[in-house]
Amino acid sequence: MAAGGAAPARRQLVPFAALSATYFAHIGFFNPYLPLWLKHLGLPIVVISLLASVQSFTRVFAPYAWGALSDHTGERVRLLRISAAIALACSLGLWWKGGAWWVAAVLLLMFTHTSSMMSLTEAAMAHLVAGDWGRYGRVRLWGAAGFMVTVFCAGAWFQRFGMGHFPGWTLLTLAAVLACTWWLPDAREQPAHPQERGAPVLPVLRQPVVRWFFASLFFHVMAHFAIYGFLSLYLDARGYGKATIGALWAVSVLVEIGWFFTQGRWLPRLPMTRWLVVCGVAAVLRMALTGGGVRWLPVLVVAQVLHALSFASHHTACIAMITHHFPGRLRGRGQALFTITGYGLGGVLGVVAGGAVVARFGFEAMFGVAALLALLGTACARRTDRLEGAASAA
Repeated sequence: MAAGGAAPARRQLVPFAALSATYFAHIGFFNPYLPLWLKHLGLPIVVISLLASVQSFTRVFAPYAWGALSDHTGERVRLLRISAAIALACSLGLWWKGGAWWVAAVLLLMFTHTSSMMSLTEAAMAHLVAGDWGRYGRVRLWGAAGFMVTVFCAGAWFQRFGMGHFPGWTLLTLAAVLACTWWLPDAREQPAHPQERGAPVLPVLRQPVVRWFFASLFFHVMAHFAIYGFLSLYLDARGYGKATIGALWAVSVLVEIGWFFTQGRWLPRLPMTRWLVVCGVAAVLRMALTGGGVRWLPVLVVAQVLHALSFASHHTACIAMITHHFPGRLRGRGQALFTITGYGLGGVLGVVAGGAVVARFGFEAMFGVAALLALLGTACARRTDRLEGAASAA
């Protein structure tokens, strides 16, 4: 009976793997090369950092709004299709040369409809895998694979043909995302009753272990926006070609794939809260090596290899924490809070503050600040681990 139930569960996860692959294929070229395209448009570094923060800004409000609408209607799949279609239509605006304000408006509309897609699908996947993080990793690795393909191919393409083709890549990848949303099971979920929609989330947030977890998430992800927002510009300013930049991004995603494929073997060896501490230490090392070792390609490779811990294992540990502390009808809101706290608030502050630091003190100083933020995240993770351990022993 168990084996018979496992096969349908695996078949249900295949469309999620496809959507993850295409969504992160879009992210894989868009996020690393958006700053370079904005530079190609002739915009200054402060404006570039502000425009790069638009995605994080939408993550402050969009995930919760889309999650509430999904809970109210039960039409999660239909909402994913609608959001993908609108994002695709909005991307056409990137072809129009309307200046920084026009680009900001296009990005705001586009990201409002894409920034919550993974929070909706991650919540559904976490329910389907039912705590089997090995299976979760084997689905999630397709997202990493999609990211790696486009970050490498786009780097080579832009190196040869220039950044003017950036809007075309946006159109093609979002079209693939839309196509995969139509592969998802066309099922309407049972909408929550008003009493269930009002299930209190504040008592969970009042728990010290949850508050410290969100603090560690905030600082950890904020530190990583030194990579997400400025690594490509940093390497470009130090004379690295776009193909090399793409290859370094591909290294990080290759080790991410390796981790997701094998994490079922490693994760049970430590509590999830302990993994948060390990990931924090890896993040500190990664920021320090990137900022201090830019002249040596092997050092940059080592820093990118640390992505397996600083991002991949950290992501799974966070999803596990959300699933544990926000069960049932709280899961969607917990997933939204994860996105808002880390990639919303942390992302906006990380990119905007990072741009200001770069403009005044340079890239190396910005990566030094990122290392300090990662250290703060590690300290909060350590506190989370101690509180979780005390609660388990009680």
